[in-house]
Amino acid sequence: MSDLTLTKIRFRNGIWEGKIGNAPASGARPDITVMFQDQPVENVILSEGQADGDWLVAIPVPAEALADGVQTFVIFDAADSTRLGDFTLIAGEAVADDLRAEVELLRAELDMLKRAFRRHCLETM
Repeated sequence: MSDLTLTKIRFRNGIWEGKIGNAPASGARPDITVMFQDQPVENVILSEGQADGDWLVAIPVPAEALADGVQTFVIFDAADSTRLGDFTLIAGEAVADDLRAEVELLRAELDMLKRAFRRHCLETM
């Protein structure tokens, strides 16, 4: 079991960024592996954080991950194969059936109905 912890910082411009905590204070670089479709992700950047035992990780999303459906990345402590975390991309056709997409459509329709109702109220006064 790994003592390392992973906290998401942000995801923007095709790079997922996070902070790895509880690393040994000796300054030894943690051995992190990121897997996508059972293949390791290349060009993962690991740099020292501001506090002892903290490391910053930047994971570039490969172009082949930008496709229809659900794409999952899993982040491991390679020293003992412990899963530290994951992140998921959802795009294309899978989004149409996603409950979140349905909620967004309902919100948009509700906003449209509110505007129409307010306009009707103003016109009938």
